[in-house]
Amino acid sequence: MIGTFSFTDQNGAAITQKTIEGNIHVADFFFTSCGAICPKMTKHMQLVEKAFPDDDNLVLLSYSVTPWIDSVARLKTYCRTNGIQAKNWHFLTGNKSEIYQLARQSYFAEEELGFSKDSTNFLHTEHFLLVDKHKRIRGIYNGTLELEMQQLIADIRTLKKETD
Repeated sequence: MIGTFSFTDQNGAAITQKTIEGNIHVADFFFTSCGAICPKMTKHMQLVEKAFPDDDNLVLLSYSVTPWIDSVARLKTYCRTNGIQAKNWHFLTGNKSEIYQLARQSYFAEEELGFSKDSTNFLHTEHFLLVDKHKRIRGIYNGTLELEMQQLIADIRTLKKETD
């Protein structure tokens, strides 16, 4: 289950667990100054966004792992530079240890299961996490692989058909 949180998005809006309540969401962890996997991950998340344009029942959350650098203004510039305008895609910044704790304890964002890192260890993962409307993780995907994005899109469509 995804824990409680409160961060700020690229528009200066507070985004909390209430934002995802009752919605499917996809989460990833990135930073704007990343020159390695993050640009590819952003392009691949755009494939997901384009498959569900302006879908009010799907929320995309891109958490910055360098929130001391990625201010609201910097996230807004990043979105502008990458042509991202979707109202349901939030680039989040906030307290570093809160982001890292949420990433590791709620999203299990890193592979070294059983190896605990504290909030000072840098977080860098290519994983996209698919979370259902009950805040349960339903899939983990390699965000650097376009093929995995096609599977993610198919799995979102399957989740959307589920009834409780």
